[in-house]
Amino acid sequence: MLETLREKIFEFRDLRDWKQFHDPKNLAEAIAIESGELLENFLWKTCDESKNLSTESIVAIGEEIADIAIFLTILANELNLDIDGIVNRKLQINEGRYPVKTSKGNAKKHP
Repeated sequence: MLETLREKIFEFRDLRDWKQFHDPKNLAEAIAIESGELLENFLWKTCDESKNLSTESIVAIGEEIADIAIFLTILANELNLDIDGIVNRKLQINEGRYPVKTSKGNAKKHP
């Protein structure tokens, strides 16, 4: 499934000749900008309001998440990073940093 999605992303980009604009710096900037647009959907909402969003808001949030996912996919490709591999590695690191025994129900950052 993810491989098919990757192929669609690169086909879309390549048909438009946008690879020339997709260097790591610009992709990282695009991710930051899209993340800001994602946050804008939650601006001035309480925690409770953020859990009870309108269908319209959820659709808008989904579009921003999609933009971020697209740029992350392209950035990972540009840097020869395997998303599956790096996410699994990070989960292993976090398992060591946040053992269930001391982390369960605790939001404090690791030492």
